[in-house]
Amino acid sequence: MVFSSLIFLFGFLIVYLAVYFFAPEKYRNQVLLAASLVFYAWSGPQFLLVLIGESLISWFCALRVARSEGVRGKRVWLVADIVALLGLLAYFKYAVWIMGNFQFVFGVPELIPTIVLPIGISFYTFQLITYVADVYWGKVKAQPAFWKVLLYASMFFQCIAGPIVRYDTIANEIDNRRITSADVFLGMRRFCIGLAKKAVLANSCAEVADTLLPIGTDALWSEPTAALWLGMLFYMLQIYFDFSAYSDMAIGMGQMVGFHFLENFNYPYVCKSVQDFWRRWHISLSTFFRDYVYIPLGGSRCSTIKIVRNMAVVWFLTGLWHGASWNYIFWGLYFLVFLLFERFVIKDRLPAALGHVYALVVVYFGWVLFKFENFAELGHVLAGMFGFGGVALGSLEVQTIFLQNVFLLAFCIVACTNAGQLLHKWLFRMSKRGGAWFVLFNATELVTPIALLLLSVVVLTGASYNPFIYFQF
Repeated sequence: MVFSSLIFLFGFLIVYLAVYFFAPEKYRNQVLLAASLVFYAWSGPQFLLVLIGESLISWFCALRVARSEGVRGKRVWLVADIVALLGLLAYFKYAVWIMGNFQFVFGVPELIPTIVLPIGISFYTFQLITYVADVYWGKVKAQPAFWKVLLYASMFFQCIAGPIVRYDTIANEIDNRRITSADVFLGMRRFCIGLAKKAVLANSCAEVADTLLPIGTDALWSEPTAALWLGMLFYMLQIYFDFSAYSDMAIGMGQMVGFHFLENFNYPYVCKSVQDFWRRWHISLSTFFRDYVYIPLGGSRCSTIKIVRNMAVVWFLTGLWHGASWNYIFWGLYFLVFLLFERFVIKDRLPAALGHVYALVVVYFGWVLFKFENFAELGHVLAGMFGFGGVALGSLEVQTIFLQNVFLLAFCIVACTNAGQLLHKWLFRMSKRGGAWFVLFNATELVTPIALLLLSVVVLTGASYNPFIYFQF
């Protein structure tokens, strides 16, 4: 069950919110926990055992860390938690890939078992590790109630697709949160924005990208150069709207019931450098690796060679976290090269406009590495983008697809910027003058989430429906 499905919108979410708000305040956490476990078990009850098991391990280890005397004893339980959780993550997410590589090189094992990946395991594994590590560092107190640790790890808002929420962010709100009417409205508004991002923009971009980049088919090898460039541009937009949409919906659903998660995306495509891009993209993941890997390794307060080593470890792990395939590792190391280049060579010497163009080019080709797990397809696409491999420059079909989707493309590019946020702030300032401006702002606030919800539902109920298709040359 995903947030952008009709069964979630008009079944699970409505029932959950109704039960939650009608329940006595002292039982609302239990309602949330029950709803989260039902949501998580929807895709397979067996996966629930992994989630509960990891939560139990971290709950126990955090208590042992808190009760241990001396650094050595605390460290033993922290390491035990990390080894156990990362061991489970490695088994479910990477064991098949590792065995496949061994089979390719050494011819063993003969048979590779099928291991089903529990959904969201990367997110809740990292969350639970941060919890125990923060108890070790004295940033938070160990939670004595197991079910509250399980609630923290399993909250259906974010355990499937993030953001990675740290325990200290919501520790107080688990026990002492107040829900205001403003929180409910702003949460619903944020959720509807995320839903529209996913249903209208991300899905529409995905449809175009999949048409122009038919991965796993012979048609990919005959796609003209223009199709490859245009397809990757739509994929670049799709992946932003996909990731940020789920974060928006998670933040919105949390706010509806009094949880205030930190922002996870901050208009990354307006970046002025690759480093700036990673300050804006998947912020919860970037800060996780910074605070729990980079800084413990020594961070930047060490020799140059150790700084390079620390960054290499972080970006290798960043790539590996995204998937069990070599292209993700190369994707992480690809960004490492440019981050080192910026840190030690160009520094802050590029003008803002040139830095913006440079960063977008680097990110664009990074998404090429990210998209293609098959190296033969990756090599063909990269060669074809520069006119090699005997592909044509363009075709009538590509031209038609471009014209049919030019308004979608233009709207998505604008939606990647903070233009909408600036417009909203301007209308808010103007509303303080009263009169028509006040009416306009409040009418816009009321109508926007309703309109976005209705548009999203129309798109979700229509087969391959693209609302921008009616605006074409």
